[in-house]
Amino acid sequence: MQQRTIGDRSVSAIGLGGMPMSIEGRPDPERSIATIHAALDAGVTLVDTADSYHRDANEVGHNEELVARALREYGTGAADVLVATKGGHLRPGDGTWTRNGDPGYLKRAAKESARRLVVDAIGLYQFHRPDPAVPYADSVGALRELLDEGVILMAGISNADVAQIDEARDVLGGRLVSVQNQFSPAFRSSRSELEHCAGLGIAFLPWSPLGGIANAKDLAARHAAFGRVADEVGTSVHRVALAWQLALAPVVIPIPGASRPASIRDSAAAADLELTADQVALLSA
Repeated sequence: MQQRTIGDRSVSAIGLGGMPMSIEGRPDPERSIATIHAALDAGVTLVDTADSYHRDANEVGHNEELVARALREYGTGAADVLVATKGGHLRPGDGTWTRNGDPGYLKRAAKESARRLVVDAIGLYQFHRPDPAVPYADSVGALRELLDEGVILMAGISNADVAQIDEARDVLGGRLVSVQNQFSPAFRSSRSELEHCAGLGIAFLPWSPLGGIANAKDLAARHAAFGRVADEVGTSVHRVALAWQLALAPVVIPIPGASRPASIRDSAAAADLELTADQVALLSA
């Protein structure tokens, strides 16, 4: 598969998002394990998770433990996989999401994530979402300390604007390697952050790149241009959407969520789909 770069690591151009395997409507663990294994078979070497990817209040880290189990059961072939996890977003168990950007909390959360992932150091740790009750620099400062202490190997941020990207780079002393924001045919307001990352050489990881769990199946109906291009090239509209994102900048690494082997196989194949300049322009309009 085509490779791209996060920090000093080479990873697959398409990653795998683990959230659908652990929140409401999740499949049984065996199908989730099969989905992760299918991703690895297809050449995916970036798996994105978070301690908040769980359903019930008493199962924090459900998806981290699931990912760790899948990699362990896959064997030595998973040795090159970069697992990215996140902290600072919480789920109390009633379906809502809350935030905690307290530096002390983030440092404890990272160490708990490392324990669940069964690693000495987390490959990529990301501050999940800004907490308006805590100065942003203080939250990102926890990542700086985690880097310095060797708890994490690389640091990233998520759901950040351009000013926060620059602030995080400053706090981390230039060691910010990734920004994970929502971006898809339906959600393009992060285009400025994508372009800013491209200028800085920082990886940009679109989450919900197909429009989210509920909307992905209607992508062609909601965005006719993507359906037309899919018909032209004879492939799925989802593959076209991911290939379009890859064409926007060499720093883009979409992380589509999946809970079925077939869906991640289709998404992974987007790395080998080359769109023409006219098709990219049409889809970008």
